Amino acid sequence: MKRRLVIPTDDPQGVTVAQHFGRARFFAVLEIDDDGSVLQREIHPNTGEHSGGRGHAHDNILSFNPNVVIVQGMGPRGLMSFQTANVAVLKANSHLIDDNVDAYRHNRLVELTEGCADASHT
Repeated sequence: MKRRLVIPTDDPQGVTVAQHFGRARFFAVLEIDDDGSVLQREIHPNTGEHSGGRGHAHDNILSFNPNVVIVQGMGPRGLMSFQTANVAVLKANSHLIDDNVDAYRHNRLVELTEGCADASHT
């Protein structure tokens, strides 16, 4: 079964995980197969209001039909939005996207269960 992962990033190459989900400049969208091999990797600009666009990044990301979102942290509204849509939100354990994809493949990421109290992550 293919899985779609979304990871916020601030660089157009999609190398590092952004600190702030809603304020990330881009989102890496990766499709992986059952053995964890990356089948497709795309970088999309953040079209949310924090980046001069419309709406919240978490709502816009749902249009990519993700199964999993991997983040450093996010605000409670974003977390609730993904939980309501049955999208797993996992806590990144590295600042590198590829390290987190590998950790996901080996089931080494934990679920994010609380949004950032200061709401600096949205």
